[in-house]
Amino acid sequence: MKHRSRILLILLFALAPLPSRACSMCYSSAKATSADGQRAIARGAAILLFPPLAFLTFGTVLAVRYTKSRDAEQSQLPR
Repeated sequence: MKHRSRILLILLFALAPLPSRACSMCYSSAKATSADGQRAIARGAAILLFPPLAFLTFGTVLAVRYTKSRDAEQSQLPR
């Protein structure tokens, strides 16, 4: 449970400043588009964000599984 809360906290702090990372030129040109255009830009940003998050999540799951199996094997070895 501690690990999940730590990951959630890290994600919260990592994703919190996202709106401040946009450049003013991109913001003004996106604001000048129609409502449909703004919706398309928002969907495009979400679509571009999905693959890196999926790869990171998959890698984290694999790392956690490997660590658990390695720890289980080491605990079964005689000392």
